[in-house]
Amino acid sequence: MTATIALWALAIFLVCIGIAGLALPALPGPPLLFLGLVVAAWADNFEYVGAATLTVFALLSLLTYVVDIVAGLLGAKRFNASRQAMFGAAAGAFVGIFFGLPGILFGPFTGAVLGELYNRRHWREAGWSGLGATLGLLAGAIIKLTLAFSMLGWFAFMRFA
Repeated sequence: MTATIALWALAIFLVCIGIAGLALPALPGPPLLFLGLVVAAWADNFEYVGAATLTVFALLSLLTYVVDIVAGLLGAKRFNASRQAMFGAAAGAFVGIFFGLPGILFGPFTGAVLGELYNRRHWREAGWSGLGATLGLLAGAIIKLTLAFSMLGWFAFMRFA
C-alpha cells in the first residue's frame, strides 16, 4: 500500500514537471510527462494502461519534438521565407532552447531574420520571415500542449472509465 502511494506521488510529480517542461526549456517536458504516465501505470500494475497505450504515449512524446521544429519552419514558409530563413529559424529555435524563455521566443525570429539578411533580402522581408517563424513556434506550443493533455485525458479515461 505504501509503495503504491509513493508511486502515485512520484507519477503526479513527474507529470506536473513534464507539463511545466513543455513551456520551460530547462526541463525535458515530454519525456518527464511520459515517465510520469509510465509510473502511474506501474502503480496500478499495468492493469488499466498497458504496453500498447504506453507505446502510443511514447510516440506522441516524440512527436512533440518534431512539432516544435516543423511549426517554426512552416510559419516562416507561410510568410514567404527563403530556405536560408527557414534554416535560420530552425537553428535559432535549437540555440534558443539554451537561453530560456527569451531564447525560445526570440531564437526562431532572430534566426529567420539573419537567414533572410544573409539571402540579401531587405529588413522588411526579413522581419516578416521572423514574425512567421515566431507565430509558427506559438502554434507549435499550442499543438504540444494539446498532445500532452490528450495523453493525460486518454490515461484518465483508461484508468477511471
